[in-house]
Amino acid sequence: MVSSDQRRRQLAREKFERQQQRREEARRRTRRLTVIIASAVAVVAVVGVAAYVSVGNDDDKGKSDVAASASPSASASPSATESSAPEPAMKIDKKAKYTFSLKTSQGAIAFTMDAAKTPHTANSFKSLADKKFFDGTKCHRLTTQGIFVLQCGDPKGDGTGGPGYTIPDENLTALGKAGSDGTVTYPAGTVAMANTGQQHSGGSQFFLVYKDSKLPPTYTPFGTMDAASLKAVQKVGKAGVAGGAADGAPQKAVTISKAAVDKA
Repeated sequence: MVSSDQRRRQLAREKFERQQQRREEARRRTRRLTVIIASAVAVVAVVGVAAYVSVGNDDDKGKSDVAASASPSASASPSATESSAPEPAMKIDKKAKYTFSLKTSQGAIAFTMDAAKTPHTANSFKSLADKKFFDGTKCHRLTTQGIFVLQCGDPKGDGTGGPGYTIPDENLTALGKAGSDGTVTYPAGTVAMANTGQQHSGGSQFFLVYKDSKLPPTYTPFGTMDAASLKAVQKVGKAGVAGGAADGAPQKAVTISKAAVDKA
């Protein structure tokens, strides 16, 4: 017999996954539309020249096959990134631990990354922090029902931004084997990579777990907050979501003024 609380958590997880898939589908449609428009421009140019040679080449193919059902919500799509560029060259010490320190409008938040377990993730965050990628960005999403996370790392601040590349999933077995419901517990204090719902689609967005949360083991767990940092995030969670919803921009706005990654 499934309790109402378990059912609520299950529905929240399912909504989380559906929204990610819709956002990725919307991005794919946008990319297809861009290609179609570019192709159309090229066709017009070619036809303009060809008209001098061959009149009546009526190759008008209706290619406006773009669905209009994109989700209007930008709050639920972790790390929708373009993978047009390669990930940064590996420069970190794979045997070392690193501390990711954030100065935010809600206090200092720091977490430790173990490069031995998540080398690609740690290297990417080190590279991005060194370039001041996170400076001036907002933690755009707070979830207070079913799962309990604060999501950050999007330069656009709406859940659709990224660094222009993706990194591979790592350390997915660290939290144990999934239960009968297909989830594992991400303990409070865990920091994990957001993604689009597809494998190896992480970019720059990450989420801070401020209360034990059950999620599919598809989000790279790569960091652990210290006690003071967890407390700071819990205060943001306690204040709730702007407008009183269960998922959206946090009532207590969290802006990152400076991010740094150094050897622990």
